[in-house]
Parts: sequence; structure tokens; C-alpha cells
Amino acid sequence: MLLFNKSYFFCRSKYIAIAEGAEPVGMHGLGTANNLSYKGPCPPDREHRYFFKLYALDAMLALPEKSSKQQIEQAMKGHILDQTELMGVYARK
Repeated sequence: MLLFNKSYFFCRSKYIAIAEGAEPVGMHGLGTANNLSYKGPCPPDREHRYFFKLYALDAMLALPEKSSKQQIEQAMKGHILDQTELMGVYARK
């Protein structure tokens, strides 16, 4: 599974759900703030769209923790069996 505000990879296929507020067990990639922690949505000025992408792969990726989005996407090439995307919107009140 890859979430590109926060990147996770090497999540095993045993997951059928991830509890609210929980993080799945797996490797952490670099997020958009160039760190391993997730801060949640924080649009600076107006409503923003957030994309969550999930990939089913036919192989484990040989990548270290702290891999970038570009490194993960490159390593996935030729291994994607299926994928889906969820787009959410959020605005500060």
C-alpha cells in the first residue's frame, strides 16, 4: 500500500482493514514533508484534494526504509497487478 502524503510499503496481503488511527505494519517511505511521520491534512488556504493510492504487487520491493515516492514508483514498474485510488477533500474551518 502506498499513501503519498505518507508512504507505506511492504504491507502484507493479510490486511483486510486498517483501524482508524492505526498505522499498518510495514516499511515507511518519505512523506511530502521529507520525514517518516504523518501529520494529517493541513491545507494552507482553501479546500484541497488528497489522493490515496493502493497497489497490489506480484513481488516484494527491494527498497530500504526512507525510500522516496519516485524510488517506490520506479521499483513497482512491471509488478502492478491491480490498483485503486481514493480522492478526499478537506478544508480547515
